[in-house]
Amino acid sequence: MSKYGDEILDIILKSKEHPTAEMIFMEMKKRNSKIVQATVYNNLKSLAETGKVIRISHPGFPDRYDNTTRHDHLICSQCGAIFDVRLGDLTTSIEEQLGQEIDSYDLRINHKCSDCMKKSGQ
Repeated sequence: MSKYGDEILDIILKSKEHPTAEMIFMEMKKRNSKIVQATVYNNLKSLAETGKVIRISHPGFPDRYDNTTRHDHLICSQCGAIFDVRLGDLTTSIEEQLGQEIDSYDLRINHKCSDCMKKSGQ
Protein backbone atom coordinates (compact mmCIF):
# COMPACT_ATOMS: atom_id res chain seq x y z
CA MET A 1 0.00 0.00 0.00
CA SER A 2 1.29 3.47 -0.81
CA LYS A 3 1.92 6.20 1.72
CA TYR A 4 -1.66 7.39 1.11
CA GLY A 5 -3.29 4.05 1.85
CA ASP A 6 -3.75 4.68 5.56
CA GLU A 7 -5.29 8.09 4.90
CA ILE A 8 -7.71 6.64 2.34
CA LEU A 9 -8.64 3.87 4.76
CA ASP A 10 -9.23 6.48 7.48
CA ILE A 11 -11.58 8.44 5.21
CA ILE A 12 -13.62 5.31 4.48
CA LEU A 13 -13.77 4.16 8.10
CA LYS A 14 -14.91 7.58 9.34
CA SER A 15 -17.49 8.10 6.59
CA LYS A 16 -21.19 7.47 7.09
CA GLU A 17 -21.85 7.94 3.35
CA HIS A 18 -20.33 4.90 1.64
CA PRO A 19 -18.05 7.21 -0.36
CA THR A 20 -17.28 6.82 -4.05
CA ALA A 21 -13.71 6.96 -5.36
CA GLU A 22 -14.42 10.52 -6.50
CA MET A 23 -15.57 11.55 -3.02
CA ILE A 24 -12.45 10.00 -1.51
CA PHE A 25 -10.26 11.72 -4.11
CA MET A 26 -11.80 15.11 -3.31
CA GLU A 27 -11.19 14.59 0.41
CA MET A 28 -7.61 13.49 -0.26
CA LYS A 29 -7.10 16.55 -2.48
CA LYS A 30 -7.89 18.74 0.56
CA ARG A 31 -5.15 16.96 2.50
CA ASN A 32 -2.58 16.80 -0.30
CA SER A 33 -3.08 18.91 -3.40
CA LYS A 34 -0.57 16.85 -5.41
CA ILE A 35 -2.41 13.52 -5.21
CA VAL A 36 -3.77 12.11 -8.47
CA GLN A 37 -6.87 10.00 -9.10
CA ALA A 38 -4.84 6.94 -10.12
CA THR A 39 -3.26 6.85 -6.66
CA VAL A 40 -6.68 6.78 -5.04
CA TYR A 41 -7.99 4.10 -7.41
CA ASN A 42 -4.90 1.93 -6.97
CA ASN A 43 -5.11 2.17 -3.19
CA LEU A 44 -8.85 1.42 -3.20
CA LYS A 45 -8.20 -1.68 -5.30
CA SER A 46 -5.49 -2.83 -2.88
CA LEU A 47 -7.62 -2.10 0.20
CA ALA A 48 -10.54 -4.10 -1.24
CA GLU A 49 -8.34 -7.00 -2.37
CA THR A 50 -6.73 -7.30 1.07
CA GLY A 51 -10.12 -7.21 2.81
CA LYS A 52 -9.57 -3.91 4.62
CA VAL A 53 -12.63 -2.34 2.96
CA ILE A 54 -15.71 -3.57 1.14
CA ARG A 55 -16.41 -2.44 -2.42
CA ILE A 56 -20.14 -2.13 -3.04
CA SER A 57 -21.04 -2.36 -6.72
CA HIS A 58 -24.51 -1.71 -8.08
CA PRO A 59 -25.24 -1.62 -11.84
CA GLY A 60 -25.53 1.89 -13.23
CA PHE A 61 -23.90 3.58 -10.24
CA PRO A 62 -20.29 4.19 -9.19
CA ASP A 63 -18.68 1.73 -6.77
CA ARG A 64 -18.81 2.75 -3.14
CA TYR A 65 -16.58 1.75 -0.26
CA ASP A 66 -17.37 0.73 3.30
CA ASN A 67 -15.87 -0.68 6.47
CA THR A 68 -15.77 -4.42 7.06
CA THR A 69 -17.84 -4.63 10.24
CA ARG A 70 -20.66 -7.20 9.90
CA HIS A 71 -23.69 -5.39 8.48
CA ASP A 72 -25.91 -5.46 5.41
CA HIS A 73 -27.06 -2.83 2.93
CA LEU A 74 -30.28 -1.39 1.55
CA ILE A 75 -29.67 -0.07 -1.95
CA CYS A 76 -32.17 2.18 -3.67
CA SER A 77 -32.74 0.76 -7.14
CA GLN A 78 -33.75 4.20 -8.41
CA CYS A 79 -31.13 6.66 -7.09
CA GLY A 80 -28.42 4.26 -5.86
CA ALA A 81 -28.41 5.54 -2.28
CA ILE A 82 -26.97 3.02 0.18
CA PHE A 83 -28.05 2.61 3.77
CA ASP A 84 -26.66 0.32 6.45
CA VAL A 85 -29.01 -2.19 8.04
CA ARG A 86 -28.12 -4.52 10.88
CA LEU A 87 -30.05 -7.76 10.68
CA GLY A 88 -29.49 -10.88 12.71
CA ASP A 89 -26.48 -12.95 11.67
CA LEU A 90 -27.64 -15.54 9.12
CA THR A 91 -24.43 -17.58 9.09
CA THR A 92 -25.84 -20.52 11.07
CA SER A 93 -29.04 -20.65 9.04
CA ILE A 94 -27.15 -20.55 5.72
CA GLU A 95 -24.69 -23.21 6.86
CA GLU A 96 -27.51 -25.50 8.03
CA GLN A 97 -29.28 -25.19 4.68
CA LEU A 98 -26.07 -25.81 2.72
CA GLY A 99 -24.79 -28.53 5.04
CA GLN A 100 -21.36 -26.91 5.09
CA GLU A 101 -19.50 -23.92 6.55
CA ILE A 102 -19.32 -20.60 4.70
CA ASP A 103 -16.55 -18.00 4.79
CA SER A 104 -18.88 -15.00 4.79
CA TYR A 105 -21.94 -13.55 3.11
CA ASP A 106 -23.00 -10.16 1.82
CA LEU A 107 -26.68 -9.27 1.90
CA ARG A 108 -27.86 -6.42 -0.31
CA ILE A 109 -31.52 -5.55 -0.29
CA ASN A 110 -32.82 -3.58 -3.26
CA HIS A 111 -35.68 -1.20 -2.53
CA LYS A 112 -36.95 2.28 -3.34
CA CYS A 113 -35.82 4.80 -0.71
CA SER A 114 -38.26 7.18 0.95
CA ASP A 115 -36.99 10.18 -1.08
CA CYS A 116 -37.61 8.35 -4.35
CA MET A 117 -41.01 7.18 -3.10
CA LYS A 118 -41.96 10.80 -2.37
CA LYS A 119 -40.74 11.97 -5.79
CA SER A 120 -42.82 9.34 -7.55
CA GLY A 121 -45.90 10.16 -5.43
CA GLN A 122 -46.11 6.81 -3.66
